[in-house]
Amino acid sequence: MRKNIKTTEAIFPMPVLLVATYNDDGTIDVMNAAWGTMISRDIVALNLTETHKTVKNIKARKAFTVSIADAKHIVEADYFGVVSGNDTKNKFEISGLTAVKSENIDAPIITEFPLCMECEFIEYQSDEYGCGVVARVINVTADESVMNGDKVDISLVNAIAFDPYTHGYYKVNERVGNAFKDGLQLK
Repeated sequence: MRKNIKTTEAIFPMPVLLVATYNDDGTIDVMNAAWGTMISRDIVALNLTETHKTVKNIKARKAFTVSIADAKHIVEADYFGVVSGNDTKNKFEISGLTAVKSENIDAPIITEFPLCMECEFIEYQSDEYGCGVVARVINVTADESVMNGDKVDISLVNAIAFDPYTHGYYKVNERVGNAFKDGLQLK
């Protein structure tokens, strides 16, 4: 038997994405965003409101990075979601994390997170069903610790996902099947 539930945030898992920009004074701003996805092979969409300091920075700098949060840094990742850059100007400094400037865009790469997409801002969609920030991924970097040869090994990333039902974080690291192959058994 099925039961109606109150949440409408019913897609699980939701990624835990760390969106990093530079403020107008050159300091680093980072926010935690669960509402993001790839809409094509090199286009990312983040459903972010214009009230976020990060969105203001993205529009000003025309660039940002998106890092995949990992279990090792769950405290810092959550902190970036509960503290606003509008209110706490030095929140990146408080986190204790470090960053380097991207060689490709005007945005920081947080060194502790193992995967990072460097994004060039395309547009902000603000109509009723607009998704917010749309950008082109121009480069992806991965720490060697999560690589198996020349490919990322997701089991080594220890990425975390957000559970909208209980507001929990869960590790995403066990392979359970083979995409584009397992379903062929029914063909």
